[in-house]
Amino acid sequence: MKILLVAMNAKYIHSNPAVYSLQCYADENGIQTDIIEFTINQSIDTILQELYLLHPDFIGFSCYIWNIEPIRTLVREYAKLDMHASIWLGGPEVSHAPLHFMQELPALTGIMCGEGEATFLEVIRAARTQASETDFIEALSSIKGIVYRDRQTMQIFENPPRLLLDFSSLPFLYKKERDLDVFRNRIVYYESARGCPFRCSYCLSSIDKTTRIRDTSLVINELHFFLELKVPQVKFIDRTFNFEKSRAMEIWEYLILQDNKITNFHFEIKGDLLDEEQLHLLSKARPGLFQFEIGVQSTSQKTLETICRRTDLSKLKQAVDSLRKENRIHLHLDLIAGLPYEDAASFAASFQDVYAMRPNQLQLGFLKLLQGSLLHSQAEQFGIVVKEYPPYEVVKTAWLSFYDIIHLKEIEEMVEQYFNSGQFTYSLQYLEHFFENSFQMFEALALYYTENKIHLLQHARIRRYEILLDCMLSLTHTASFSPDFSIPLLKELLTLDAYLRENLKSRPSFAALQPHGDKGKSRSKESLQSHTELFHFDLQEGAQSGKAVYLEKICVFDYDRRDPMTHNAYYMLTDPYAE
Repeated sequence: MKILLVAMNAKYIHSNPAVYSLQCYADENGIQTDIIEFTINQSIDTILQELYLLHPDFIGFSCYIWNIEPIRTLVREYAKLDMHASIWLGGPEVSHAPLHFMQELPALTGIMCGEGEATFLEVIRAARTQASETDFIEALSSIKGIVYRDRQTMQIFENPPRLLLDFSSLPFLYKKERDLDVFRNRIVYYESARGCPFRCSYCLSSIDKTTRIRDTSLVINELHFFLELKVPQVKFIDRTFNFEKSRAMEIWEYLILQDNKITNFHFEIKGDLLDEEQLHLLSKARPGLFQFEIGVQSTSQKTLETICRRTDLSKLKQAVDSLRKENRIHLHLDLIAGLPYEDAASFAASFQDVYAMRPNQLQLGFLKLLQGSLLHSQAEQFGIVVKEYPPYEVVKTAWLSFYDIIHLKEIEEMVEQYFNSGQFTYSLQYLEHFFENSFQMFEALALYYTENKIHLLQHARIRRYEILLDCMLSLTHTASFSPDFSIPLLKELLTLDAYLRENLKSRPSFAALQPHGDKGKSRSKESLQSHTELFHFDLQEGAQSGKAVYLEKICVFDYDRRDPMTHNAYYMLTDPYAE
């Protein structure tokens, strides 16, 4: 019997740990399965052909909000090609409304609800050992955690839920014999805990009352495997990694001590749980060893209380400030637009609060109303309206109109291009001095893009520098813009930012003309991986204070050496008149 697990990832670099966990659990119990992974960008026809050529007897699709639509189509179309294959779904997108999917998709044999390892094993055992369809249906009647169909009568049955497994009993996803070849050039995901002790109403944890952790000694052994193989990045998928302080510290300390100088570890954490002891430990980490994703979501206390998210914003700011000053851990802070009691003005205030914390990235996301979450059941109460199709993104609330959502999406794009890219660090720092607040700065840029139809076009990176300059030039003609604003200084800051990122083949249009004296020539020939630039302003002072101070310096960019946090080239400033 050929058993096939199918994953459809959002991008090629992603992988699906769920199907690998099912495979490993089945393998430990003597049942061989195959896995095939696609992306949602591949055509349905291509995927159908691939599946058909494999001739599976049993197909299991792993379902999430980003892939449920193509999977719906695949189920319908594949059933036309092979009436005898047993088709099953599993995953969070189908676990909370299984009857709906069973009724919508008559080709389905069944749906595995919730945690799937033990359920999958029992279902495929039944499929392999029962001689007839009648015997198979009879065997399914005793398997907990499934909704299934008698394909002869088309009657649907719903079994009781399954008790959860001891998380430490599950096998390690990544087999040594595979040597991670399957995951080359892709993100490796790792799970050390399931569930979350917090009950944020927009998350599935709002109804999941359990939190289970993997034995720490097991976790350390498995992390050693990644370190030994020098995996570039390991992304923990724990919902809140640091909910238990002692466990988090033990794992962080191990990774700091065993650092192989290559592997980076990504954690989703709750920032206000970090105390002085943890911050002291983290200050010993190699720059770039860790990445922290911190879900701030909002700084409105009423909003946070309504969504059951207890956050001490003062402690959060202190922790982020401490981490930022150490400049060792990449900080990614999240906001969600569309939460209860947050209107356009209060969201702008939340944005300003988080931007002031100076994260490396600020993710401006939009509420997705997950089936099964507490907030899903409260949607009418809060006037939350979402799209009928996945990912069920908010279109309006009692506090935000669709116009507000459109406007915030335009600003989100500016934040992505100009802040999260890390390519405009000094330029943005300077520009902040000439706007009332950071939100207004990105708002002005978004308005310039839409008014000039720039947002409808794709742009090369260097063109975005030119657009930023053009936008600021247009604002200098308004009466309200500061007369202290210096276009020549901005041009040099843009030049600095551009050359920090790469040794450009052609000189930017906004870069000042360079002298052709001996100093410039000799320095430019030092290395093919360097660039020499003469600047006329004190650029760091200009970015920090907003003042144009004349100070000529020669800057040598070294592209063989890069900052592990920003990936910018190292640079050295020298006096152009020094002997």
